[in-house]
Amino acid sequence: MKNVVVFDAGDVRDNLLPLTYTRPISHIRIGIDTIFEKWQALMPDAALSPLTVPYLQKKYATVFSPDDDNFFVAGHVIPSKELAVAALALNRGEAIVADDTLLAFRGSKADFEKRNYASTTAFHGSVKKIFWLYDIFMMNGEVMLDDFRRITAGRISQPLSSTNLVIGNPTFDDGSPRIFIEEGATVEGVTLNVTAGPIYIGRDATIMEGSCIRAPFAACTHSQVNMCTKIYGATTLGPYCKVGGELNNVVMIGYSNKAHDGFLGNAVIGEWCNLGGGTTASNLKNDYSEIKLWNYPAHRFLRTGLQFCGLIMGDHSKAGINCMFNTATVIGVGVNIHGAGFPRNFVASFLEGSTSGYVDVSLPRFFTIAERVMTRRNISLTDTDKDIFTAIYNIADSYK
Repeated sequence: MKNVVVFDAGDVRDNLLPLTYTRPISHIRIGIDTIFEKWQALMPDAALSPLTVPYLQKKYATVFSPDDDNFFVAGHVIPSKELAVAALALNRGEAIVADDTLLAFRGSKADFEKRNYASTTAFHGSVKKIFWLYDIFMMNGEVMLDDFRRITAGRISQPLSSTNLVIGNPTFDDGSPRIFIEEGATVEGVTLNVTAGPIYIGRDATIMEGSCIRAPFAACTHSQVNMCTKIYGATTLGPYCKVGGELNNVVMIGYSNKAHDGFLGNAVIGEWCNLGGGTTASNLKNDYSEIKLWNYPAHRFLRTGLQFCGLIMGDHSKAGINCMFNTATVIGVGVNIHGAGFPRNFVASFLEGSTSGYVDVSLPRFFTIAERVMTRRNISLTDTDKDIFTAIYNIADSYK
């Protein structure tokens, strides 16, 4: 069995903070599943593991081949069938590159770390990759279409109830469905507009009556769309996410809630987050000017070239009822925002407060809250998790 190591590129990982504080790059969700899951699906006969920073490795362990013959593939690259085949066809010492990006390499751990390649070959196929935080929501639609075709190929959807209204052609030109419903999912009294792409409803997901959904859209396993929710594509709800109100081009990685009224657009939300009722995040400046977004390695706001960008929220962060977020706000890990007014456009990890000021959230207090939240999904906060958050807590001090 071939041994595949999905590696973090250091500069990319830093740019993708705060999301990569708590996970390897490849465990970011974009489209329907995570990048790691995409590599797994395209390499079904290989053994895969991630390679990330030391403090995450106890939870995300790297497995190297006993004979040190490994296939390294980039965790920030959205894999294609063509790239996966090319990577697994490499001889020892060979690497595949595109521009200045290493896509794949076969060889020893030492040669990979030293970038000691016997030969390099340019990959001439299409390469999709995430480098900036906003790439996640901007590329979500095209990646979702690829995922949809891969996940549903040759499979039969559960029937769509007659209580639903479908707008647009329910099939692609090749006759394959634009709407796919997994077993256990419930979709009743919903308007589904598929003129702009597919709609994927995962296992045991629930889409409640009165909701209006415009493709492309994906609701992963056990996710829930509450009554009369308005969703514009390209939006992805990770596992066990719950949403209401209005969403436009949002990626929720998993286990997070925006269950009530309020607007969220052009946004990426980590795991175990909660946005209280009435919380709204702007995605457009009043003067329509170019957006600047906080960048961790630069320690400052950088130009994006974008006109639309909303909320980026790290894991285990929360907002109270009726909170308001300015355009392009970045919230770190373990943050609790409440009160009236707009918080600043960057709030570092493990802080609690409002426009009147912030105080540190101690690790014991953070652990207590996280345990309460995770227990509701029958998931435990492990000692390994606590070690990870302790490491992040120490790192985050430099940004406060």
